[in-house]
Amino acid sequence: MKFPLKFTFCSYTCITFLIALYFVVVVNLPVYSAFYDIFSELEHVKIGFIISIPIFFLAAFNFLFNLFSWPWLTKPFFAILILVSAAVSYASFNYGILLDSDMIANIVETDSSEASSYLSLYSVAWIVGMGVLPTLILLFAPISKPTTWVNLILKKMVSMVASVVVIGLVILLFYQDYASVGRNNAYLKQLIIPTQLLYSIGKYTNKTYLATPLVYKELGLDAKQTPESLAAAETKPTLMVFVLGETARAENYELDGYARPTNQYTKPLDMIAFQDVSSCGTATAVSVPCMFSSLTRSNFDRQVADNQDNFLDILKRAEVDLLWIENDGGDKKVAKNINKIDVDRNRVDDVCDGQTCFDAVMLEDFEQRIDSMSGNRMLIAHIIGSHGPTYYKRYPKEMGQFQPDCQRADIENCSVEQIVNTYDNTILYTDYIMAQMIERLEKLKDKYNTALFYISDHGESLGENGMFLHGFPYSLAPSGQTHVPMMLWMSEGFEEAKSLDRNCMQDHAQTKTYSQDNLFHSMLGIMDVQTQDYDADLDLFKQCRTLAASQ
Repeated sequence: MKFPLKFTFCSYTCITFLIALYFVVVVNLPVYSAFYDIFSELEHVKIGFIISIPIFFLAAFNFLFNLFSWPWLTKPFFAILILVSAAVSYASFNYGILLDSDMIANIVETDSSEASSYLSLYSVAWIVGMGVLPTLILLFAPISKPTTWVNLILKKMVSMVASVVVIGLVILLFYQDYASVGRNNAYLKQLIIPTQLLYSIGKYTNKTYLATPLVYKELGLDAKQTPESLAAAETKPTLMVFVLGETARAENYELDGYARPTNQYTKPLDMIAFQDVSSCGTATAVSVPCMFSSLTRSNFDRQVADNQDNFLDILKRAEVDLLWIENDGGDKKVAKNINKIDVDRNRVDDVCDGQTCFDAVMLEDFEQRIDSMSGNRMLIAHIIGSHGPTYYKRYPKEMGQFQPDCQRADIENCSVEQIVNTYDNTILYTDYIMAQMIERLEKLKDKYNTALFYISDHGESLGENGMFLHGFPYSLAPSGQTHVPMMLWMSEGFEEAKSLDRNCMQDHAQTKTYSQDNLFHSMLGIMDVQTQDYDADLDLFKQCRTLAASQ
């Protein structure tokens, strides 16, 4: 097959330069968009500095790409790189997403249902135009074979030395400009494609597959329930429903000060809403393992968390009966040692469409599942909540109170008003589901001491500063992605059994600062599990139980 374009005599250094040029001119639209925003706010910018940016990128990419451009390697390596880079460019340009190793982990752990929610005609067109077509051109382009390996290496050295010279000249002429813009806008380096992509993949691969395997560490080997708790379990057990939310941000919760009635279902139920709660990460792959582990955000390491017990394991060791119900595509390995039910999202009925299910599915057999457990018990409901970008698939149409909403996956083609309306509908629907759970717990309160605890894994960006979705590096993330809702409902029997002072809890919820770091110790404490791994200072219930006991 003859290639229609005249690349017959293009050498490996030539094709490498052309690939580098393509990345500079086309793939890096996100970084140029960011530069435009930055320069628009400056009073004066040197024209020479602006012109030097693509020249600098071209020289840097040419140098870097030459390291990977060899016979038998060039086409497969750069074909994959172009395809993946096109997807990264789409996410960065349209949603403001920055790629780091945590985001790579989130992508790797995404299931097919979740991944399909990002597909749209627009996203497919982008990836085909920017990724598939140039990849096909590369694969069919004849590259002239080097006469000798020495000749190939010499040509590479000349090309790479020329790149270094250009980089040196740019730095010599505009170092102060690059240093100033770089220091004031540290996120820029994470927009550059493919350097950040390759770095993040390398870091993720090293941590996940190449690092020395850790020996699994058991915690709470001394864990046991208090005698009083075990005695109460014989007559009226504790029943805690732990609702693990998805992508809910506190800024859009009425009980956290939002102007819209997004908590109209739980508001009359005397919920305690904690006002200042921060997440451990900005993506599920980080926040969920972190909040269940004894690690804090400051020292969290996914490999460590995966290889040691979390609070569920310790509760199980203390003979608290546990059941995890999964409707969000995965428990991120935190429920690996307990009973778990995965919702069948392949169903097609009133609540499921064959790919995803409304969280109403969590209400099915609710009482039967609880009754099948024994002793003091905890049911963990991992809901799909407000998972985007297909927000409109998270609630039935009749529950879409805020209009007009965005009934499409490519939310970048909806107005911010539509996106916010759609997102608020997901918050409202989650509120409805929780109210339905509480209604069922109310009916069970003569049989169990019932409570419902809710917290979201992370928040979401809804167009602020051009950012959408989540997964921003934590140090750069806006509060919308890290400020999460946390709420508590308790029956009178639960308050009495746990010696909890409601007024104290309400006051602490309004005035104190909490984070997902508190959950490990709070869940052990409220379930009356004693262990040397428990830290009372991180138990958000402890002070209000001490107060009630002393009254």
